[in-house]
Amino acid sequence: MKKFLSMAGLLALGAVTWWLLQTRGSIPHAAAADLSPKNAVPVMVASVERQDTPAVISAIGTAQAYNSVTVRVRVDGQLDKVAFTEGQEVHRGDLLAQLDPRPFEAQLRSAQAQKDRDAAQRANAERDLARFSDLAHRGAVPVQMLDTTRAQVEQLKATVEMDQAQVDNARIALGYTTIRAPLDGRTGARLVDAGNMVHATDSNGLVLITQVHPMTVSFSLPQDQLPALLASQHKAPLRVTALSRDASQPLGDGVISLIDNQIDSATGTIHCKATFDNAANLLWPGQFVVLHVVLDVHRDALTVPATAVQWGTDGSYVFVMTDKDTADLRHVDVAFSEGNRSVIARGLSQGERVVTEGQYHLEQGTSVRVIDRQPTVK
Repeated sequence: MKKFLSMAGLLALGAVTWWLLQTRGSIPHAAAADLSPKNAVPVMVASVERQDTPAVISAIGTAQAYNSVTVRVRVDGQLDKVAFTEGQEVHRGDLLAQLDPRPFEAQLRSAQAQKDRDAAQRANAERDLARFSDLAHRGAVPVQMLDTTRAQVEQLKATVEMDQAQVDNARIALGYTTIRAPLDGRTGARLVDAGNMVHATDSNGLVLITQVHPMTVSFSLPQDQLPALLASQHKAPLRVTALSRDASQPLGDGVISLIDNQIDSATGTIHCKATFDNAANLLWPGQFVVLHVVLDVHRDALTVPATAVQWGTDGSYVFVMTDKDTADLRHVDVAFSEGNRSVIARGLSQGERVVTEGQYHLEQGTSVRVIDRQPTVK
């Protein structure tokens, strides 16, 4: 009986051993199935291309009116008429407001009458001088009388000139009752209503006019950028693109019109201004904008989509898709990135395909397959 049980145990052990050997032989076949193209990692790829790429500095700026004028009255009087509409585009010389001119017209008439009276006295004195000169030559009148008359003529001449100055001053004051736009621009809110008394000393004025064609944008850059700014400006005017605050909408193209003559020691920045023609009225005084200052354009540079570049402990790298449909981890040097493109200084060649989506499932030698949409991560 014991002998029978021993034989049964040996047979069972042999069966188990045979089963394990068969199982081990099937494992490589299962692994091979996992590496088949059907189970390759789905990725999206893009080609390495050569293209002209600008080197750009970004900054935040504030839009400012090219000129801004608070229109004030220059004489005291009653505001008879407001001739502009709030928010209206006006041109230099356009009528804005009218003061009551009657008091100033009366002052002008008074000054003119004073001048006419003194001019008549001067004319009479000049006639006396002519008569006394003839009589003095004959010895009929004393020389002292001739000298006195000549002095009177000169005095009246000066009086008439002073009267003319009064007339001119009264005429200027009358002209100030008509208030015109001093520049092309857009009016703001009306600060005084018709019927009010206004004074030359009023601080508020009548209206604020801002010149928005052209416009300027004020911004600051780190002082370390100053050498590159000056070098680029020496070659050609520095181009600037203004974007909305979220950088989603272009607002206009301009040029840098000012690089300040000193660095702010408190912030370590250099103040700059850019000028835009603002033809589409997309820039508005006080608006915050994103600026892209083009320092240089790298011609025929190797570029890849910025999403292809990954960063690790050894620096930047990309996955290149080989001819065998496997991933090749390639370390690269990124010169700079602009927008959605990165300029590669070393590590890639034109025409190679780099992985732009799906890198997180890859390692060196991983089998990959290309899809035309982003893979869904479960």
